[in-house]
Amino acid sequence: MANLNLEKDVSGVLRSFSDSPPTHYSVEIQFFSLLIEKYSENGYESKEFEAGGYKWKLVFHPNGNKKKNVKDHISLYLVIAGTDSLDSSWGVYVDFRLFMLDQNKGNYLVFEDALTKKKCFHGAMRSAGFDKLIPLEDFTDVSNGLLVDDTCVFGAEVFVCKERRTGKGECLARMKKASVCKHVWMVDKFSSLGAQFYESEPFTAGDYDWKIMLYPKGRGEGKGSHLSLFLHLASPITLPPGSELFVEYRFCILDQIHHQHHHPSSAKNWFRNGIGWGCRKFIEQETFRQVDKGFLKNDACIVEAEVTVHGISKALSQTSPQS
Repeated sequence: MANLNLEKDVSGVLRSFSDSPPTHYSVEIQFFSLLIEKYSENGYESKEFEAGGYKWKLVFHPNGNKKKNVKDHISLYLVIAGTDSLDSSWGVYVDFRLFMLDQNKGNYLVFEDALTKKKCFHGAMRSAGFDKLIPLEDFTDVSNGLLVDDTCVFGAEVFVCKERRTGKGECLARMKKASVCKHVWMVDKFSSLGAQFYESEPFTAGDYDWKIMLYPKGRGEGKGSHLSLFLHLASPITLPPGSELFVEYRFCILDQIHHQHHHPSSAKNWFRNGIGWGCRKFIEQETFRQVDKGFLKNDACIVEAEVTVHGISKALSQTSPQS
């Protein structure tokens, strides 16, 4: 059992406890193990929230900020957003605290800068926080209550001036049954396809409707040289406003002769209304059209998609303002 030290440590982090949740924003992650893989390099950025008349977001590095050569620690930062609308000489002094929920005790571990009370955010310094907020070993130790059943909660209080509690936040919820859905699409008369793209019939994965988009002549940097494949939410879209789906997907073009199918490695991304993901250079046109490869037989090809909806990011319900 790891004992958390509440004294000032070598990273300049002052720790304390609070029974009250963060005033301005909180993030609940119900699939931490998946975020380690996806956001190991650049970190997870929360949605924007407002405090003190400014917009902010949290950036969470589940295995240390690699850009600062940090590893085996949780890194957490407060970042000011929407600064394009501010004048060139802008500067904001902020008193902020970062929070993590102790799910065993039902209170919050609070982190503050041990060296200075206020931070000045300006054009050359748009973020502040802690490179080594807490060792990963302590964070993942279930006896400390910070990560329980692959779930953690963190948040922030940001005081520029007297503020009222907004009660806004987001929840990254893991799907209870993240089963793999496989959809097979037969594309006939391929040589006569003249449009820029074609869409498959809608299919269901994770209680949401999806479609495959095929660009026979490629898209973007793959145009003219490759086939491009993309995955999109299908219309009509039932995803709540502001929500996103964390999806693992993989495309495959079947080899109809040797059964040596073309399927690059799977990918994980956030999907929302109007935003799809895929591969601009899925397979070279020359390779695809070679008769002995079996990808195009009798002027038809078979496209397969495997889709797993792992989780959803959705807004938490807003509470009544408090003085």
